[in-house]
Amino acid sequence: MSKPDLRAFLHGLPGVDKVGVEARAAALGTRSVKTTAKAQAIDLAIRMVDLTTLEGADTPGKVRALATKALRPDPADPSCPAVAAVCVYPSMVPVAAAVLGGSGVHLASVATAFPSGQAPLEVKLADTRDAVAGGADEIDMVISRGAFLAGDYAKVFDEIVAVKEACGPAHLKVILETGELITYDNVRRASWLAMLAGADFIKTSTGKVPVAATLPVTLVMLEAVRDFRERYGRQVGVKPAGGIRTTKDAIKYLVLINETVGDDWLDPDWFRFGASSLLNDLLMQRTKLTTGHYAGPDYFTVD
Repeated sequence: MSKPDLRAFLHGLPGVDKVGVEARAAALGTRSVKTTAKAQAIDLAIRMVDLTTLEGADTPGKVRALATKALRPDPADPSCPAVAAVCVYPSMVPVAAAVLGGSGVHLASVATAFPSGQAPLEVKLADTRDAVAGGADEIDMVISRGAFLAGDYAKVFDEIVAVKEACGPAHLKVILETGELITYDNVRRASWLAMLAGADFIKTSTGKVPVAATLPVTLVMLEAVRDFRERYGRQVGVKPAGGIRTTKDAIKYLVLINETVGDDWLDPDWFRFGASSLLNDLLMQRTKLTTGHYAGPDYFTVD
């Protein structure tokens, strides 16, 4: 699609029924999953986790420990699956790569002046290339929210295209920072804009602003990837991130996927949870189902 068509296309998308979206998300969030289905859901959710540490105080030791945990989340139970990926800052990519290399667990890195995105394009591209050169096979970029909210869709589109090229063979996840987009209509437009520019995944949030992933926002994004595939024949993944902390939360999202886009997205290749504390709760619930007893809160490592 040529850039002059972007504004007409994005503003021609159907408006989002705010009341309807929130009511549907709330209704799906009440569904319960029991026994065998719950055990399967927990293992699937573990396999969908992007185990994340994005703190200024991150150290090589912490990142090595996190990567080791990603490979064997529960060392006492070899049947427990590995997570989908480890997500770190670019400077920590080589550290994580040394642990994860050849394991099948992906290595993701935030880039493009995460979390604000307030840097020149040349800096964002260098950030991306450095992360890929260090061993990242997935890049989580942030869009320029200021440009998007000002209606400069062409700038946002061009930046995504340029970062996608800089990724080379690595997959590109585009973070919309939905908490700053204000309306569901903007979430839908930003989702389509990112996909048109080449995103492999669209992601809700950086986890660094007060409003992160929510069920209604994720519903809007799931509807966008469904409609995009129907129109263009290309499937795009979705990654909610920030504020998803419990097994109950994770299962709500799995129900949302199943009821909105179906089995094709119930796979770590197409849906991820950006999280840190979520994994421990999933492991505690898994142990309860397996043994009949909850593990103590200090049984699993604190990330």
